[in-house]
Amino acid sequence: MTTVIVLAMVFVFVALRLWSVLGRRTGHEQTLAKPLERVPAARAGVPVTLPGKDAPVVAGPEQANTPAVTAGLRTIAAADSKFDAAHFVEGAKGAYRMILEAFWRGDEDELRQLVDGEVADAFASAIAERKAAGHTLENRLVTVENAQIEDATVDGATAHIKMRFDADIAAVTRDADGNVIAGSLDDAVPTHDVWTFSRALRSPDPNWTLTETDEAI
Repeated sequence: MTTVIVLAMVFVFVALRLWSVLGRRTGHEQTLAKPLERVPAARAGVPVTLPGKDAPVVAGPEQANTPAVTAGLRTIAAADSKFDAAHFVEGAKGAYRMILEAFWRGDEDELRQLVDGEVADAFASAIAERKAAGHTLENRLVTVENAQIEDATVDGATAHIKMRFDADIAAVTRDADGNVIAGSLDDAVPTHDVWTFSRALRSPDPNWTLTETDEAI
């Protein structure tokens, strides 16, 4: 029953407003039981800086073992000699946490450093709606169980990498008086997301931005 309530609140606060931009979401718009520790990461610019080596020749644990994914990563590496899949995955995991935390806190300035303009606008609308209702979130990202590249493509001069995240999130929503109206401080909700990060390959900026989210199948 707790999980059902949590997911219902997610769709109330986010899914209806963000459906066309962000896709379906699960668990992320609920509240945290306690503040998260900050993840060491570059705070200036957008999420993932990827120094590293050449593209992998064979699939590693950080990517789906398919010819299409491997070919896509090789294409990206051919255009960006500093790209490395393992480093990208670690950076994407940090970005996943940072973006969720910023949204839960209602930090629009940080979100606009980490996500695409349209996605940031959609997040801002959801935050404004949440504030108008007098609700606050106290979500906590308990753990990321799995983070893996599911797709990698190049469209013109822009690279896109689709990441799957399987995570556990503790979620609580409070009303204006501080009363818990949804979720639990004790139970973590499993979430399964697919986020797409994009970058203009000819840009001098090495960072990637979140351009799309969806629910993992």
